[in-house]
Amino acid sequence: MPFPYEEFDLSGVRTYPLASRQSKARSEDFARPVERGGSFRTFFDSLPAMLGGQDVRRVVQAIVEARTRDGGIVWGLGAHVIKTGVSPVLIDLMKRGYVSALAMNGAGIIHDFEVALSGATSEDVDESLGPGRFGMAEETGALLNEAICKGAEAGQGLGQAVAAFLAGRNPPHAGHSLAVAAHRLGIPVTVHVAIGTDIIHMHPAASGAAIGETSLRDFRYFTSCVARLKGGVYLNCGSAVILPEVFLKAVALARNTGVSLEGLTTVNIDFLRMYRPQTNVLTRPIAGTNGVGISLIGHHEILIPLIAAAVIEASET
Repeated sequence: MPFPYEEFDLSGVRTYPLASRQSKARSEDFARPVERGGSFRTFFDSLPAMLGGQDVRRVVQAIVEARTRDGGIVWGLGAHVIKTGVSPVLIDLMKRGYVSALAMNGAGIIHDFEVALSGATSEDVDESLGPGRFGMAEETGALLNEAICKGAEAGQGLGQAVAAFLAGRNPPHAGHSLAVAAHRLGIPVTVHVAIGTDIIHMHPAASGAAIGETSLRDFRYFTSCVARLKGGVYLNCGSAVILPEVFLKAVALARNTGVSLEGLTTVNIDFLRMYRPQTNVLTRPIAGTNGVGISLIGHHEILIPLIAAAVIEASET
């Protein structure tokens, strides 16, 4: 049967006083204007105490507290983080004691290596692919593969081998290299590789045995670092697949051997919320614990310096 044209009877609608409602947006949490000449602390404190503004505060607090209680702070870095120029900021955090270990994907160590060697990185793929020049820089392919092969012979991890190789050569732009800084400061740097994903795998000098052996050793080094993160922080910055997968397996191994990761804070920083970082970094590793997962969406070249500056300010209070 068809319904009639009949207006709904509103005479029985119930209301309540606005003041009695729990509201999620409150004026006391709103942003505050910053006066000209104000300090960074004033600016940071002026951010809204809600959504992303509150999340970035939580990340800063977690990092500061992890250092205070020696809970450990491990940074996972995709290549984009290095290409966007934030390495000097991260090196400063390393010197200040806010980096317990670094993990990179294969592209990350390549860009760091090129920056150390020549002060520049990130070729134009569209321009170089057609004429067959993509990925064929001589020094990148020859020297990185040499470092990896020597590392395999010496029983080193891939990151450890490349960091020592670079530091030993003291290239012109070593001051901008995460790997060199890690080596000099005694901070573990691990590199997690998928064979065929990186330009150095196209070079004749590439050894699958050496790459596989050193990267597997780095996975075990990385797992040892993750196993020390009770009350600590793991930050996944700009890796959508490799590092989230590696991190999850490291967490699984740690828990398999009875290691507690209570109080762990996991952070993902990237342009988008993607499946693997969301599940393998923010959700699964802290399930059933008192841990916290925080997602920050935005540009690495803005968010990482912002976090670093706020951490430094907070540590001086």
